[in-house]
Amino acid sequence: MTIAEWQEQQKSRQGYYAHFDVRLPLMNCFEDITSPQYVKTHGFFPFIHYTKSIRRVKNGQKLESKKREIFYAAHKDSWIYRYYAFRLNEAYNARVLKDGIDYVAVAYRNNHPGKSNVHFSFQALNFIRKCQSCFIMIGDFTSFFDNLNHSYLKERLCDLLSVSQLPEDYYAVYKNITRFSYVDINDLLDFHHLERTEKGKKALNEKRQAVTPQQLHQNKGWIKKNPNAVECKGVPQGSPISAVLANIYMLKADKEIYDYALARNGFYMRYSDDFILVIPDASPEEFRSHFDAVQGFISAAGGIELREDKTKFFHYKNQKLMSCTNTVDKQQENGKNILEFLGFAFDGIHIRLRDKTISKYYNRAYRKARTIAKNDGLTSKGTRASGSKLYKRYSMKGSVYFRKEQRIPIHESYGERNFLDYVHGAKKVMQDDLEDCITSRHMGKIKKRIFKKGKEQ
Repeated sequence: MTIAEWQEQQKSRQGYYAHFDVRLPLMNCFEDITSPQYVKTHGFFPFIHYTKSIRRVKNGQKLESKKREIFYAAHKDSWIYRYYAFRLNEAYNARVLKDGIDYVAVAYRNNHPGKSNVHFSFQALNFIRKCQSCFIMIGDFTSFFDNLNHSYLKERLCDLLSVSQLPEDYYAVYKNITRFSYVDINDLLDFHHLERTEKGKKALNEKRQAVTPQQLHQNKGWIKKNPNAVECKGVPQGSPISAVLANIYMLKADKEIYDYALARNGFYMRYSDDFILVIPDASPEEFRSHFDAVQGFISAAGGIELREDKTKFFHYKNQKLMSCTNTVDKQQENGKNILEFLGFAFDGIHIRLRDKTISKYYNRAYRKARTIAKNDGLTSKGTRASGSKLYKRYSMKGSVYFRKEQRIPIHESYGERNFLDYVHGAKKVMQDDLEDCITSRHMGKIKKRIFKKGKEQ
């Protein structure tokens, strides 16, 4: 991608949020952000931080919400991070092509147009199906972004750029993304006497600035440092450059694991902090040695660790998939004989949407149905959920592909694809029966919930 193509791609991007500087289109700062002289002396603002809670439900029971710490940069800072992410991504793409690992790290890439998690999951699971027998390892890194070692990251950046030390502009970006500071959004909400709710955040983001630089200076007590700075690790999750840095960080380990798999006619793929390794014709007795080898490559990457409860092992033979986690790690129990990767499940024969993906779909639909019935559609975010919106987002007839098939005119309001469009797209790629996981009666179930709650009012 050329710089002109990148500019064109970014042209429509707008800062929808309020920060310590004013919203800034790319054309108004392009000369600055592309000037090494400017960037090396630029003063970066603190990030704004909030905790994102992700609802979790299992077997109909609510679980403790999953917490994710999100940080977002000031508008001009964001453009600098985005521009340097583009430059680093171009260097990264050239390196992985040269090393023969272009399809190893597949997340956050800009040179695989039209490819999604559906294509990558199918590629991995289809490799397994073509094996008569194989060993499979599914892995997940512990708090990936929080544990990126700063000195190791710098070493990998220098290696990628073929320099002994980072140029001053690159170093300024590296320094500010590793030694970052932040202000919690609750302090800003309190300052403006806004509620600590989604409604309050919306009101804050409608302002010209979250606070002015002068107001920030007067409230220095708000500013906090990277919580992992003492251990010299961690980059903020949510910044425009963090994902690219994570891929660069794993360059050496990705190459080593890929070469290990290739030497055994195997397969290796990583999507952010999730990865899959497949070694054909491996006996259960050899599983431990494969695990030790992979763990060695990962540990050498600045101390990144595997998450034990998410690391699973399987043996596939003659279309039968068996969990064998206990064979490799005696402290872990064997789980279900179902392998999950990038939102899809594989039982040895069929590929399906994983149960968690389907349950999320139903839970969201039912939650919106309850909102419509109980609160006249008014949500906690201050927006309104209507029956027609629910129909468009969750029904088969509300999907874009159905309306195209039936040659029904698609109004502008129908432009947004829904979950069933995603299912249809996955079916086209995987050529497997995926749609039977969503019953044709599901809109009837949702209507019943609305009607039932309405009667209770």
